[in-house]
Amino acid sequence: MTGTLATTLDEQPSAAPARTMRALTLVTERKIELIDIAEPPAPGAGEVQIGIKAIGLNHIDVWGWRGMAFAKRKLPLIVGVEAAGEIIAVGPDVTGRKVGDRVVAYGAQTCGSCKACREGRDNLCEKVGSIMGFHADGFARDRVNMPARLVVPIPEGVSFRDAACAPVAFGTVQHMLFDNAKLEPGETILVQAGGSGIGSTAIKMAKAIGATVITTVGDDAKAEKAKALGADHVINYRTDRFETIVRKLTGKKGVDVAFEHVGPDTFNGSLLCLKRGGRLVTCGSTTGQSIDLNLFQLYLQQYRIFGSFGCSLRNIRESLAKMAAGLTPVIDTEVPLAEFERGLARLESRQVFGKIIVMF
Repeated sequence: MTGTLATTLDEQPSAAPARTMRALTLVTERKIELIDIAEPPAPGAGEVQIGIKAIGLNHIDVWGWRGMAFAKRKLPLIVGVEAAGEIIAVGPDVTGRKVGDRVVAYGAQTCGSCKACREGRDNLCEKVGSIMGFHADGFARDRVNMPARLVVPIPEGVSFRDAACAPVAFGTVQHMLFDNAKLEPGETILVQAGGSGIGSTAIKMAKAIGATVITTVGDDAKAEKAKALGADHVINYRTDRFETIVRKLTGKKGVDVAFEHVGPDTFNGSLLCLKRGGRLVTCGSTTGQSIDLNLFQLYLQQYRIFGSFGCSLRNIRESLAKMAAGLTPVIDTEVPLAEFERGLARLESRQVFGKIIVMF
């Protein structure tokens, strides 16, 4: 019996070695490494497998790198909250998607069935699982399986590099300006930090509909670049008090819309720049999380303040359509995956103007 069993085992072929892929992984706080991990299994029912071609770096990546997550997470964690790629496999029961389709992926694990999801307000999902790259493994890997309902086709003529900006940089601004603030042609908008990825996008989107754009930047070199994008007035906030200049530029009336994402350093100043009944929309707080708010000023001036987080799938489709029509993102730096640290360091240094893209 023993000899027979030994012979049988010896004759069995050895198992094939596990296939691996690259993954940009947060291994400990403030330490990201490019490591090899197992490839994902074949996509399941309703899923597609995407070969990632490009990811966009965002301040949310820096927050995660610093340990500023909104909920508990387990390390190691694959980073990356926005990406573009190509479908390389399709699971059962998938319709409308095929191998070879170029797509971008939605970064929130939404349920698809709650009232908000059914109404197309995906970023208000009542049962959202997590944000990929922040609480769950993200897109910075060679392959990833995704529900087919959470991928959006890339129009003809839009590159992977540009499309990688759609889920966050473009989609977030689209949602802020037009769903929330409802910016209209002929209105005046103050865009804070116009050199950032979303700031530069806001300048271009606002100018595209005929708004007057006032923006702030941190140095004269960025000021020239913001003017080249079409900004009507550019203020170096390090040398000038932007509140005073905005009031002068608007004949003391103030702006219709303030586009905020900086936080305590600029938030109350942005409120001071608003006209009566003006709208402030904010999606970020890179300089901190708390402010003192003058409630008397708020209700007397009848300000409207909108908190805005992420975007909907519709916003991503709208963003990609704008890219296809020629409104492309501002790219500061494009780096290969092996040099991701250079891109992340540049983003954290605040010297960036536009988006940083990592190519696979």
